[in-house]
Amino acid sequence: MSVERTLHHFPLDPASRQVRLALGEKRLAFADNVVRYWEQPKDFLALNPTGVPPVLVEVQGGQTLVICEVRAILEHLDETVTQPPLLGREPAERAEARRLMQWFDRKFNDEVNAFLLHEKLEKRLLKMGAPDLYSMRQGRDALRAHLSYMEKLLQARDWLAGKRLSYADFAAGANISVLDYFGDIPWRDFPAVKTWYMTMKSRPAFRPILADRWPGLAPAGHYDDLDF
Repeated sequence: MSVERTLHHFPLDPASRQVRLALGEKRLAFADNVVRYWEQPKDFLALNPTGVPPVLVEVQGGQTLVICEVRAILEHLDETVTQPPLLGREPAERAEARRLMQWFDRKFNDEVNAFLLHEKLEKRLLKMGAPDLYSMRQGRDALRAHLSYMEKLLQARDWLAGKRLSYADFAAGANISVLDYFGDIPWRDFPAVKTWYMTMKSRPAFRPILADRWPGLAPAGHYDDLDF
């Protein structure tokens, strides 16, 4: 029995991008509904009272399942659509993938996105005025520290969590891609990360991400260039 899927998301939200990448990698068709979540639309709040995207709605055989928040959605997809297994094939792989997913969803978000994306994106959407230069400097310093950590991992591994592509790569790729939209990644200083990201960008699942545009916010010139 087929499943009809609708993803409620925001294109420049790293969490939403993780789910879009997972759906693309598993070759699952879905309708997408772009949500201006900062306006707290009532229909979206009815799906997820926290008001945070993404939300995946699945309809099968007259039954509707609403799955909220990125981790719950990704785990659900790997449980119900087993190929390819993106959480990992072995316990050690799954543990490492989960560790890195949490790293990006919490630590990276708190130390990097809370400064850079808040100043460059959220303040623009919420009409909160000009970016604060000190906050952006804090975010860029933290970003370099995280990229250094990724560089060490990728010098020793084929993918972030080990031998195979996993949700860890999607968590990192989703966050990095939004920052790259704004031209904030110092690619020249992190060659292993750049090589990894070029590989990520070349995957079919990444193509819709590279096509993202938001009115009034043009991407960096190299954003959709596969050979940058």
